[in-house]
Amino acid sequence: MKKLVLASLSALALLGVAACSDSGTDNTTTQSTNPPATEQPMKPAAPADNSTKPAEPAPAAPAPAPAQ
Repeated sequence: MKKLVLASLSALALLGVAACSDSGTDNTTTQSTNPPATEQPMKPAAPADNSTKPAEPAPAAPAPAPAQ
């Protein structure tokens, strides 16, 4: 009796998987699109003044003279 129930459940699960699976008959097509030729890539904005210039390190102090 257990074998019959197990076989029935297995067959039912197999039919469920077959019904939900992709059959591979997808006939849809896709087409790529190109941007308009007049569209230019964006350029980075130039700073209005030099106030946004990165900080420069302080000049190095001269090394002390070696003692003799």
